[in-house]
Amino acid sequence: MLDINFIRENQDKVRTAIAQKGLELDLDELIKVDNERRASIGEVDSLREQQNNFNKEITSLNAEDKEKALVGMKVLSSDLDSAQKKMHEIEEKWYALNLLVPNIPSSDSPVGSSEADNVEVEKWGEIPKFDFEIKGHVALGQDLDLLDLERGTKTSGFRGYYLKNEAVILQMSLLFYALKKMTDQGFSPMITPTILREFALIGSGHFPFGRDDIYELANTGKNESGQEISDQLYLAGTSEPSLLAYYADKTLDENELPVKTCGFSQCYRNEVGSYGKDTKGLYRIHEFMKVEQVVLCAADEKESDQWLEKMRGFSQEILKDLKIPHRVIQICTGDMGAGKRKMYDIESWMAARGTYGETHSDSDLTDWQSRRLNIKYKTKKGEKKYVYALNNTVIASPRILIAILENNQNKDGSVTIPEVLRPFCGFSEIKPKGINK
Repeated sequence: MLDINFIRENQDKVRTAIAQKGLELDLDELIKVDNERRASIGEVDSLREQQNNFNKEITSLNAEDKEKALVGMKVLSSDLDSAQKKMHEIEEKWYALNLLVPNIPSSDSPVGSSEADNVEVEKWGEIPKFDFEIKGHVALGQDLDLLDLERGTKTSGFRGYYLKNEAVILQMSLLFYALKKMTDQGFSPMITPTILREFALIGSGHFPFGRDDIYELANTGKNESGQEISDQLYLAGTSEPSLLAYYADKTLDENELPVKTCGFSQCYRNEVGSYGKDTKGLYRIHEFMKVEQVVLCAADEKESDQWLEKMRGFSQEILKDLKIPHRVIQICTGDMGAGKRKMYDIESWMAARGTYGETHSDSDLTDWQSRRLNIKYKTKKGEKKYVYALNNTVIASPRILIAILENNQNKDGSVTIPEVLRPFCGFSEIKPKGINK
Protein backbone atom coordinates (compact mmCIF):
# COMPACT_ATOMS: atom_id res chain seq x y z
CA MET A 1 0.00 0.00 0.00
CA LEU A 2 1.26 3.46 -0.92
CA ASP A 3 0.36 6.86 0.50
CA ILE A 4 -2.69 8.05 -1.45
CA ASN A 5 -1.24 11.55 -1.69
CA PHE A 6 1.94 10.10 -3.21
CA ILE A 7 -0.22 8.20 -5.70
CA ARG A 8 -2.14 11.33 -6.69
CA GLU A 9 1.02 13.41 -7.06
CA ASN A 10 3.04 10.72 -8.89
CA GLN A 11 0.50 9.09 -11.20
CA ASP A 12 3.01 8.58 -14.02
CA LYS A 13 5.38 6.70 -11.69
CA VAL A 14 2.56 4.53 -10.39
CA ARG A 15 1.27 3.79 -13.89
CA THR A 16 4.78 2.76 -14.93
CA ALA A 17 5.08 0.47 -11.90
CA ILE A 18 1.70 -1.13 -12.69
CA ALA A 19 2.82 -1.79 -16.26
CA GLN A 20 6.31 -3.02 -15.31
CA LYS A 21 4.86 -5.45 -12.79
CA GLY A 22 2.23 -6.72 -15.18
CA LEU A 23 -0.69 -5.90 -12.89
CA GLU A 24 -4.31 -5.28 -13.77
CA LEU A 25 -5.29 -2.08 -11.99
CA ASP A 26 -7.24 0.89 -13.33
CA LEU A 27 -5.50 3.83 -11.66
CA ASP A 28 -8.10 6.25 -13.00
CA GLU A 29 -10.76 4.24 -11.16
CA LEU A 30 -8.78 4.54 -7.91
CA ILE A 31 -8.42 8.32 -8.34
CA LYS A 32 -12.15 8.58 -9.10
CA VAL A 33 -13.07 6.56 -6.00
CA ASP A 34 -10.62 8.62 -3.91
CA ASN A 35 -12.39 11.80 -5.08
CA GLU A 36 -15.73 10.25 -4.12
CA ARG A 37 -14.28 9.25 -0.76
CA ARG A 38 -13.03 12.77 -0.07
CA ALA A 39 -16.40 14.27 -1.01
CA SER A 40 -18.21 11.69 1.12
CA ILE A 41 -15.99 12.40 4.14
CA GLY A 42 -16.66 16.11 3.67
CA GLU A 43 -20.42 15.51 3.57
CA VAL A 44 -20.34 13.39 6.74
CA ASP A 45 -18.16 15.94 8.55
CA SER A 46 -20.58 18.74 7.57
CA LEU A 47 -23.62 16.81 8.79
CA ARG A 48 -21.85 15.97 12.07
CA GLU A 49 -21.01 19.63 12.56
CA GLN A 50 -24.66 20.56 11.99
CA GLN A 51 -25.70 17.88 14.49
CA ASN A 52 -23.25 19.22 17.08
CA ASN A 53 -24.58 22.75 16.55
CA PHE A 54 -28.15 21.48 17.01
CA ASN A 55 -27.15 19.86 20.31
CA LYS A 56 -25.56 23.10 21.53
CA GLU A 57 -28.44 25.34 20.49
CA ILE A 58 -31.38 23.16 21.53
CA THR A 59 -30.86 23.74 25.26
CA SER A 60 -31.49 27.48 24.84
CA LEU A 61 -34.76 27.09 22.89
CA ASN A 62 -38.26 27.38 24.26
CA ALA A 63 -40.58 24.37 24.19
CA GLU A 64 -42.22 25.20 20.82
CA ASP A 65 -38.92 25.87 19.03
CA LYS A 66 -37.34 22.85 20.69
CA GLU A 67 -40.08 20.60 19.28
CA LYS A 68 -39.48 21.97 15.77
CA ALA A 69 -35.74 21.55 16.23
CA LEU A 70 -36.17 17.91 17.25
CA VAL A 71 -38.07 17.22 14.03
CA GLY A 72 -35.21 18.79 12.12
CA MET A 73 -32.75 16.75 14.20
CA LYS A 74 -34.47 13.50 13.15
CA VAL A 75 -34.18 14.45 9.49
CA LEU A 76 -30.53 15.38 9.99
CA SER A 77 -29.81 12.12 11.83
CA SER A 78 -31.40 10.16 8.99
CA ASP A 79 -29.31 12.08 6.44
CA LEU A 80 -26.17 11.43 8.51
CA ASP A 81 -26.90 7.69 8.74
CA SER A 82 -27.34 7.50 4.97
CA ALA A 83 -24.18 9.53 4.35
CA GLN A 84 -22.14 7.35 6.72
CA LYS A 85 -23.39 4.17 5.08
CA LYS A 86 -22.47 5.55 1.67
CA MET A 87 -19.05 6.63 2.99
CA HIS A 88 -18.31 3.15 4.39
CA GLU A 89 -19.25 1.54 1.06
CA ILE A 90 -16.94 3.91 -0.81
CA GLU A 91 -14.12 3.36 1.70
CA GLU A 92 -14.36 -0.42 1.30
CA LYS A 93 -14.01 -0.04 -2.46
CA TRP A 94 -11.19 2.48 -1.98
CA TYR A 95 -9.32 0.16 0.39
CA ALA A 96 -9.68 -2.84 -1.95
CA LEU A 97 -8.24 -0.82 -4.85
CA ASN A 98 -5.41 0.51 -2.70
CA LEU A 99 -4.36 -3.03 -1.82
CA LEU A 100 -3.64 -3.59 -5.53
CA VAL A 101 -1.30 -0.62 -5.94
CA PRO A 102 2.29 -1.86 -6.35
CA ASN A 103 5.43 -0.48 -4.80
CA ILE A 104 7.70 1.57 -7.05
CA PRO A 105 10.65 -0.60 -8.19
CA SER A 106 14.15 0.66 -7.48
CA SER A 107 15.88 2.45 -10.35
CA ASP A 108 18.41 -0.39 -10.66
CA SER A 109 15.86 -3.23 -10.80
CA PRO A 110 15.92 -4.91 -14.23
CA VAL A 111 12.80 -4.13 -16.25
CA GLY A 112 11.22 -7.31 -17.58
CA SER A 113 8.14 -9.48 -17.64
CA SER A 114 9.33 -12.90 -16.45
CA GLU A 115 12.17 -14.84 -14.85
CA ALA A 116 13.88 -14.85 -18.27
CA ASP A 117 14.62 -11.16 -17.67
CA ASN A 118 16.27 -11.67 -14.26
CA VAL A 119 19.97 -10.82 -14.09
CA GLU A 120 22.81 -12.79 -12.53
CA VAL A 121 24.88 -10.42 -10.37
CA GLU A 122 27.21 -12.78 -8.52
CA LYS A 123 28.43 -16.36 -8.58
CA TRP A 124 30.40 -18.26 -5.92
CA GLY A 125 32.07 -21.66 -5.67
CA GLU A 126 33.31 -24.34 -8.03
CA ILE A 127 30.83 -26.78 -9.51
CA PRO A 128 31.68 -30.26 -8.08
CA LYS A 129 33.05 -32.84 -10.51
CA PHE A 130 32.54 -36.59 -10.13
CA ASP A 131 34.38 -39.55 -11.62
CA PHE A 132 31.36 -41.81 -11.21
CA GLU A 133 27.71 -41.79 -12.23
CA ILE A 134 25.95 -39.61 -9.69
CA LYS A 135 22.51 -40.09 -8.16
CA GLY A 136 19.73 -37.61 -7.62
CA HIS A 137 18.50 -36.84 -4.11
CA VAL A 138 15.51 -39.17 -4.51
CA ALA A 139 17.72 -42.17 -5.30
CA LEU A 140 20.16 -41.20 -2.54
CA GLY A 141 17.28 -40.79 -0.10
CA GLN A 142 15.90 -44.21 -0.95
CA ASP A 143 19.27 -46.00 -0.95
CA LEU A 144 20.31 -44.45 2.37
CA ASP A 145 16.83 -44.85 3.93
CA LEU A 146 16.43 -41.08 4.35
CA LEU A 147 13.32 -40.41 2.33
CA ASP A 148 10.01 -42.12 1.58
CA LEU A 149 7.91 -40.41 -1.07
CA GLU A 150 5.57 -43.32 -1.70
CA ARG A 151 4.40 -43.51 1.91
CA GLY A 152 4.37 -39.72 2.09
CA THR A 153 2.00 -39.53 -0.85
CA LYS A 154 -0.18 -42.27 0.63
CA THR A 155 -0.44 -40.40 3.93
CA SER A 156 -0.47 -36.78 2.81
CA GLY A 157 -1.40 -36.77 -0.86
CA PHE A 158 0.45 -35.26 -3.81
CA ARG A 159 3.88 -33.85 -2.85
CA GLY A 160 3.75 -35.63 0.53
CA TYR A 161 6.98 -37.03 1.96
CA TYR A 162 8.65 -38.56 5.00
CA LEU A 163 12.17 -37.59 6.06
CA LYS A 164 13.81 -40.39 8.01
CA ASN A 165 16.83 -41.32 10.11
CA GLU A 166 19.94 -39.18 9.49
CA ALA A 167 18.00 -36.82 7.19
CA VAL A 168 15.90 -35.74 10.19
CA ILE A 169 19.00 -35.00 12.26
CA LEU A 170 20.61 -33.24 9.30
CA GLN A 171 17.59 -30.99 8.73
CA MET A 172 17.18 -30.04 12.37
CA SER A 173 20.93 -29.44 12.69
CA LEU A 174 20.87 -27.19 9.65
CA LEU A 175 17.94 -25.17 10.94
CA PHE A 176 19.43 -24.79 14.41
CA TYR A 177 22.81 -23.84 12.94
CA ALA A 178 21.12 -21.11 10.84
CA LEU A 179 19.07 -19.87 13.80
CA LYS A 180 22.18 -19.71 15.99
CA LYS A 181 24.01 -17.85 13.23
CA MET A 182 21.32 -15.17 13.24
CA THR A 183 21.11 -14.81 17.01
CA ASP A 184 24.88 -14.28 16.99
CA GLN A 185 24.19 -11.39 14.59
CA GLY A 186 21.77 -9.81 17.07
CA PHE A 187 18.49 -11.11 15.64
CA SER A 188 15.81 -11.97 18.21
CA PRO A 189 14.51 -15.51 17.62
CA MET A 190 10.83 -16.39 17.62
CA ILE A 191 8.81 -19.54 17.03
CA THR A 192 5.87 -17.97 15.23
CA PRO A 193 2.19 -18.91 14.81
CA THR A 194 1.44 -20.84 11.64
CA ILE A 195 -2.34 -20.38 11.94
CA LEU A 196 -3.07 -16.79 10.94
CA ARG A 197 -5.95 -14.36 10.79
CA GLU A 198 -6.61 -12.62 7.50
CA PHE A 199 -5.21 -9.25 8.57
CA ALA A 200 -1.70 -10.71 8.92
CA LEU A 201 -1.72 -11.97 5.33
CA ILE A 202 -3.22 -8.74 4.00
CA GLY A 203 -0.58 -6.88 5.96
CA SER A 204 2.31 -8.86 4.52
CA GLY A 205 0.89 -8.59 0.99
CA HIS A 206 0.22 -12.30 0.56
CA PHE A 207 -3.42 -11.25 0.14
CA PRO A 208 -4.97 -10.45 -2.24
CA PHE A 209 -2.21 -11.39 -4.71
CA GLY A 210 -1.16 -14.84 -3.44
CA ARG A 211 -4.43 -16.04 -1.93
CA ASP A 212 -4.54 -19.17 -4.12
CA ASP A 213 -1.25 -20.39 -2.65
CA ILE A 214 -2.50 -20.15 0.95
CA TYR A 215 -4.38 -22.98 2.67
CA GLU A 216 -7.62 -21.89 4.36
CA LEU A 217 -8.85 -23.83 7.38
CA ALA A 218 -12.37 -25.22 7.05
CA ASN A 219 -12.83 -26.12 10.73
CA THR A 220 -11.62 -23.22 12.87
CA GLY A 221 -12.68 -24.78 16.16
CA LYS A 222 -14.53 -23.45 19.18
CA ASN A 223 -13.77 -20.89 21.85
CA GLU A 224 -13.73 -21.44 25.61
CA SER A 225 -17.54 -21.09 25.69
CA GLY A 226 -18.00 -23.84 23.14
CA GLN A 227 -19.11 -21.45 20.39
CA GLU A 228 -17.89 -21.91 16.83
CA ILE A 229 -15.05 -19.52 15.99
CA SER A 230 -16.17 -17.39 13.09
CA ASP A 231 -12.72 -16.07 12.12
CA GLN A 232 -11.31 -17.06 8.77
CA LEU A 233 -7.99 -18.73 9.54
CA TYR A 234 -5.14 -19.69 7.25
CA LEU A 235 -1.89 -21.67 7.27
CA ALA A 236 1.24 -19.55 6.90
CA GLY A 237 3.55 -20.08 3.95
CA THR A 238 6.41 -18.40 5.81
CA SER A 239 6.93 -16.78 9.21
CA GLU A 240 7.18 -13.34 7.58
CA PRO A 241 3.46 -12.45 8.10
CA SER A 242 3.63 -13.49 11.76
CA LEU A 243 6.84 -11.56 12.40
CA LEU A 244 5.36 -8.42 10.83
CA ALA A 245 1.97 -8.80 12.54
CA TYR A 246 3.73 -8.94 15.92
CA TYR A 247 4.39 -5.21 15.48
CA ALA A 248 0.98 -4.29 14.01
CA ASP A 249 -0.48 -1.02 15.35
CA LYS A 250 2.74 -0.26 17.25
CA THR A 251 4.63 3.02 17.28
CA LEU A 252 8.29 2.43 18.04
CA ASP A 253 10.88 4.96 19.15
CA GLU A 254 13.55 5.75 16.60
CA ASN A 255 16.24 4.49 18.97
CA GLU A 256 14.56 1.02 18.91
CA LEU A 257 15.36 0.72 15.20
CA PRO A 258 16.40 -1.38 13.47
CA VAL A 259 14.21 -4.16 14.79
CA LYS A 260 15.87 -7.47 13.87
CA THR A 261 13.89 -10.68 14.24
CA CYS A 262 14.16 -14.20 12.88
CA GLY A 263 11.35 -16.70 12.95
CA PHE A 264 11.35 -20.48 12.87
CA SER A 265 8.20 -22.17 11.64
CA GLN A 266 6.62 -24.95 9.68
CA CYS A 267 5.43 -23.53 6.35
CA TYR A 268 2.54 -24.54 4.09
CA ARG A 269 2.09 -23.69 0.42
CA ASN A 270 -0.55 -24.84 -2.01
CA GLU A 271 1.80 -24.44 -5.02
CA VAL A 272 -1.30 -23.94 -7.16
CA GLY A 273 0.67 -22.08 -9.83
CA SER A 274 3.25 -24.83 -10.27
CA TYR A 275 1.08 -27.52 -11.81
CA GLY A 276 3.27 -30.01 -13.64
CA LYS A 277 6.54 -28.55 -12.30
CA ASP A 278 9.02 -30.55 -10.18
CA THR A 279 6.51 -33.28 -9.42
CA LYS A 280 9.09 -35.67 -7.96
CA GLY A 281 11.33 -35.22 -4.97
CA LEU A 282 11.78 -32.45 -2.44
CA TYR A 283 12.16 -29.40 -4.66
CA ARG A 284 8.51 -28.32 -4.67
CA ILE A 285 6.45 -29.51 -1.72
CA HIS A 286 3.44 -28.42 0.32
CA GLU A 287 5.11 -28.22 3.74
CA PHE A 288 8.60 -27.50 4.94
CA MET A 289 10.58 -25.78 7.69
CA LYS A 290 12.20 -22.40 7.47
CA VAL A 291 14.18 -19.76 9.32
CA GLU A 292 13.17 -16.29 8.09
CA GLN A 293 14.58 -12.82 8.83
CA VAL A 294 12.60 -9.61 9.10
CA VAL A 295 14.14 -6.17 9.60
CA LEU A 296 12.24 -2.99 10.39
CA CYS A 297 14.38 0.09 9.82
CA ALA A 298 14.03 3.85 9.47
CA ALA A 299 12.21 5.27 6.45
CA ASP A 300 15.33 5.78 4.40
CA GLU A 301 16.02 4.06 1.07
CA LYS A 302 19.77 4.18 1.56
CA GLU A 303 19.45 2.37 4.90
CA SER A 304 17.02 -0.20 3.53
CA ASP A 305 19.38 -0.83 0.58
CA GLN A 306 22.18 -1.49 3.05
CA TRP A 307 20.02 -3.98 4.96
CA LEU A 308 18.99 -5.74 1.75
CA GLU A 309 22.65 -6.34 0.90
CA LYS A 310 23.53 -7.29 4.47
CA MET A 311 20.72 -9.84 4.72
CA ARG A 312 21.70 -11.37 1.40
CA GLY A 313 25.22 -11.59 2.81
CA PHE A 314 23.99 -13.59 5.81
CA SER A 315 22.42 -16.20 3.53
CA GLN A 316 25.47 -16.37 1.29
CA GLU A 317 27.71 -16.79 4.31
CA ILE A 318 25.69 -19.84 5.34
CA LEU A 319 25.94 -21.31 1.83
CA LYS A 320 29.69 -20.66 1.84
CA ASP A 321 29.98 -22.37 5.22
CA LEU A 322 28.16 -25.35 3.71
CA LYS A 323 30.48 -25.21 0.65
CA ILE A 324 27.47 -24.97 -1.68
CA PRO A 325 28.19 -23.23 -5.01
CA HIS A 326 25.52 -20.63 -5.70
CA ARG A 327 24.61 -17.59 -7.69
CA VAL A 328 22.71 -14.38 -6.91
CA ILE A 329 19.93 -13.27 -9.25
CA GLN A 330 18.49 -9.77 -9.22
CA ILE A 331 14.78 -10.10 -9.92
CA CYS A 332 13.15 -8.08 -12.68
CA THR A 333 10.08 -5.89 -12.20
CA GLY A 334 7.60 -8.39 -13.63
CA ASP A 335 8.84 -11.27 -11.48
CA MET A 336 9.35 -9.58 -8.10
CA GLY A 337 5.79 -9.24 -6.81
CA ALA A 338 3.64 -6.19 -6.26
CA GLY A 339 5.00 -5.02 -2.93
CA LYS A 340 8.71 -5.25 -3.57
CA ARG A 341 10.99 -2.35 -4.33
CA LYS A 342 14.03 -4.54 -4.94
CA MET A 343 14.63 -8.28 -4.72
CA TYR A 344 17.30 -10.95 -4.99
CA ASP A 345 17.01 -14.72 -5.25
CA ILE A 346 19.89 -17.01 -4.38
CA GLU A 347 20.10 -20.24 -6.34
CA SER A 348 22.15 -23.19 -5.07
CA TRP A 349 23.89 -25.73 -7.28
CA MET A 350 22.16 -29.13 -7.33
CA ALA A 351 24.48 -31.64 -8.95
CA ALA A 352 22.03 -34.22 -10.29
CA ARG A 353 19.75 -31.53 -11.66
CA GLY A 354 22.80 -30.09 -13.41
CA THR A 355 21.65 -26.58 -12.66
CA TYR A 356 20.99 -24.04 -9.94
CA GLY A 357 17.75 -24.12 -7.95
CA GLU A 358 16.23 -21.29 -5.92
CA THR A 359 16.84 -21.68 -2.19
CA HIS A 360 16.68 -18.11 -0.84
CA SER A 361 14.76 -14.90 -1.42
CA ASP A 362 15.74 -11.42 -0.18
CA SER A 363 13.32 -8.48 -0.51
CA ASP A 364 12.95 -4.79 0.33
CA LEU A 365 9.33 -3.59 0.56
CA THR A 366 9.94 -0.12 2.10
CA ASP A 367 6.70 1.06 3.79
CA TRP A 368 4.34 -0.97 1.55
CA GLN A 369 3.67 -3.53 4.33
CA SER A 370 3.96 -1.22 7.33
CA ARG A 371 1.16 1.03 5.99
CA ARG A 372 -1.12 -2.01 5.81
CA LEU A 373 -0.20 -3.06 9.36
CA ASN A 374 0.13 0.44 10.82
CA ILE A 375 3.70 0.00 12.06
CA LYS A 376 5.24 3.39 12.78
CA TYR A 377 8.11 4.98 14.64
CA LYS A 378 8.55 8.36 16.27
CA THR A 379 11.58 10.34 15.15
CA LYS A 380 13.77 12.35 17.48
CA LYS A 381 11.93 15.44 16.20
CA GLY A 382 8.60 13.90 17.21
CA GLU A 383 7.42 13.04 13.69
CA LYS A 384 5.62 9.75 13.10
CA LYS A 385 6.69 7.73 10.08
CA TYR A 386 6.04 4.26 8.75
CA VAL A 387 8.98 1.88 9.15
CA TYR A 388 10.61 0.22 6.15
CA ALA A 389 10.35 -3.58 6.16
CA LEU A 390 12.63 -6.21 4.63
CA ASN A 391 12.60 -10.00 4.69
CA ASN A 392 15.05 -12.74 3.76
CA THR A 393 15.25 -16.51 3.75
CA VAL A 394 17.97 -17.60 6.17
CA ILE A 395 17.46 -21.28 5.33
CA ALA A 396 14.58 -23.46 4.14
CA SER A 397 14.57 -27.23 4.31
CA PRO A 398 14.25 -29.87 2.96
CA ARG A 399 14.89 -28.16 -0.42
CA ILE A 400 18.44 -27.24 0.63
CA LEU A 401 19.02 -30.94 1.41
CA ILE A 402 18.95 -31.56 -2.35
CA ALA A 403 22.14 -29.54 -2.73
CA ILE A 404 23.78 -31.03 0.36
CA LEU A 405 23.05 -34.65 -0.58
CA GLU A 406 23.75 -34.39 -4.31
CA ASN A 407 26.89 -32.23 -4.09
CA ASN A 408 28.49 -34.32 -1.33
CA GLN A 409 27.83 -37.87 -2.54
CA ASN A 410 30.63 -40.38 -2.82
CA LYS A 411 31.37 -43.30 -5.13
CA ASP A 412 30.47 -45.88 -2.48
CA GLY A 413 26.97 -44.38 -2.14
CA SER A 414 27.69 -42.48 1.07
CA VAL A 415 27.21 -38.74 1.62
CA THR A 416 29.72 -36.52 3.42
CA ILE A 417 28.23 -34.07 5.90
CA PRO A 418 29.43 -30.45 5.59
CA GLU A 419 32.01 -29.86 8.28
CA VAL A 420 30.16 -26.92 9.82
CA LEU A 421 27.15 -29.15 10.62
CA ARG A 422 29.04 -32.06 12.16
CA PRO A 423 29.03 -30.69 15.75
CA PHE A 424 25.22 -30.43 15.51
CA CYS A 425 24.66 -33.76 13.72
CA GLY A 426 27.06 -35.91 15.67
CA PHE A 427 28.18 -37.74 12.51
CA SER A 428 30.41 -36.86 9.56
CA GLU A 429 28.81 -38.97 6.85
CA ILE A 430 25.75 -40.98 5.99
CA LYS A 431 26.60 -44.48 4.80
CA PRO A 432 24.50 -47.14 3.15
CA LYS A 433 23.02 -49.23 5.94
CA GLY A 434 25.01 -52.29 4.92
CA ILE A 435 28.24 -50.31 5.49
CA ASN A 436 27.11 -49.03 8.87
CA LYS A 437 26.64 -52.60 10.02
